[in-house]
Amino acid sequence: MKFLDQAPRYLFFTGKGGVGKTSIACATAICLAERGRRVLLVSTDPASNVGQVFGIEIGNRILDIPVVPGLAALEIDPQAAAQAYRDRIVGPVRGVLPEAVVRGIEEQLSGACTTEIAAFDEFTGLLTNSAQTAGFDHIVFDTAPTGHTIRLLQLPGAWSGFLDAGKGDASCLGPLAGLEKQRTQYKAAVDALADTARTRLVLVARAQAATLREVARTHDELASIGLGRQYLVINGVLPVSEAAQDPLAQAIVTRESQAIAAMPEALRTLPRDTLALKPFNLVGLPALRALFESDKDDAVEPDTLTDFQAPALSGLVDAIAADGHGLVMLMGKGGVGKTTLAAAIAVSLARRGLPVHLTTSDPAAHLEDALTGALDNLTVSRIDPHVETERYRRQVLETKGAQLDEAGRALLEEDLRSPCTEEIAVFQAFSRVIREAGRKFVVMDTAPTGHTLLLLDATGAYHREVSRQMAAGQHFTTPMMQLQDPKQTKVLVVTLAETTPVLEAANLQADLRRAGIEPWAWVINNSVAAAHPHSRLLRLRAHNESREFAAVAQKHATRYAVVPLSQDEPIGVERLQALTDSTTS
Repeated sequence: MKFLDQAPRYLFFTGKGGVGKTSIACATAICLAERGRRVLLVSTDPASNVGQVFGIEIGNRILDIPVVPGLAALEIDPQAAAQAYRDRIVGPVRGVLPEAVVRGIEEQLSGACTTEIAAFDEFTGLLTNSAQTAGFDHIVFDTAPTGHTIRLLQLPGAWSGFLDAGKGDASCLGPLAGLEKQRTQYKAAVDALADTARTRLVLVARAQAATLREVARTHDELASIGLGRQYLVINGVLPVSEAAQDPLAQAIVTRESQAIAAMPEALRTLPRDTLALKPFNLVGLPALRALFESDKDDAVEPDTLTDFQAPALSGLVDAIAADGHGLVMLMGKGGVGKTTLAAAIAVSLARRGLPVHLTTSDPAAHLEDALTGALDNLTVSRIDPHVETERYRRQVLETKGAQLDEAGRALLEEDLRSPCTEEIAVFQAFSRVIREAGRKFVVMDTAPTGHTLLLLDATGAYHREVSRQMAAGQHFTTPMMQLQDPKQTKVLVVTLAETTPVLEAANLQADLRRAGIEPWAWVINNSVAAAHPHSRLLRLRAHNESREFAAVAQKHATRYAVVPLSQDEPIGVERLQALTDSTTS
């Protein structure tokens, strides 16, 4: 593996959700530990699953992994970090300021912005706290999906710039109070990230055109903030030998080889490794050790595959269409195909003559890639965080800023450069879109799991704020109330028939339920078993899916559907429509 040659102290794995960063980071940590090095494996992903991979509960403290001498792990829990951060800021004023003022400060610190800052505080500490990490030769970071990773890595510069410029208004005083105590740590963290002698960034992708374009954008954005020395790993490539006498395998091999041949120029010059698709799930020590071994395959092919039958996506679309209008939200881990399925459902509804607005709040936004043809009754839009933030800044400057003198306006402009501004702007755009669901279908392709939960947390904070300000008995409706109403909103949890994605989807469902939102259905996407393969490797992958189907059907979902793995990439109206027309039996 090129990315393991003369490995520096810090290794970061980044890329779109679902490409295998966690597995590769875990396998890397094991490999380095078994070379006699002392290794710390860290997850900064809000949807962390490192503990699931090793079959041990890790949590927000450094814990030795018993089965791998020399290896320790740490999961940064964003919610726990946020609570500790709030306690650190609010603690000194509790009992000093009036209780109503303290509650107000806690409310200001209840949003997603504070959660991200708090997690980043711990992330920074690992790069700069020599006492905490002095005993480790390598620190391996399993970072969050692309959009969140870029924001995380941009935070040192963003917050340092904001601190240098001024404090902003009261909404930012809490986070600033915590950050100013460690101002020097942010510069040290940026310096460590940009130092190629200390840090290696590994971009992880699949052999898919859209994923490679996304990782190229990640490369450019990281390079633009000084992180230019990168490596590339293309994971899960189907071996050419599997293509003989199986049209599905042949289509996959052709599609992957074409994607690699046409990869963006920015990626071609990077040191590159390719990892073959494995016939087993990458959970447990033996599987992780085998990930980097090209000839490791001890799996025995099943004599026959169980006769596969499962409900098709068309049944769910029929039930959705019967309502005539409403909000349809697809949620799940990044990389499970939410964008494609959202587009497929929207196309199917529009072709029935129903008005549909298809939109995304994913910072990486792939709808342009998934839907290339125009269709009657269908409107496509995107909640772009950068566009919405600029729109919000202009709105505030034209209203609040109109009557200010030059000094006051300058202060307001500085305040609007706070990273908190993006949270407010995205939430406002989200609210505008879901209001349309009273008269048409609004189909939302939400962001990968971590960002989705942060987005919903922002919505929930707004719900609490409106509830607090409204007079008793006065009727009002907030976006959170609409999300909680099953008559107005249908949440579809999207997953893959693999161990970790199903576990993560179950965790998402539990989080949604705690927020008072009950998922309406599950969709198992890209099922190999439902595609009835002939290739040995694909048949082994199909056989491994049966346990996950049973878990979804019997334990997690009140209703579900299965979408087969397609021979052709589902791009364009006709292929998207085919996803809702296909059967799985």
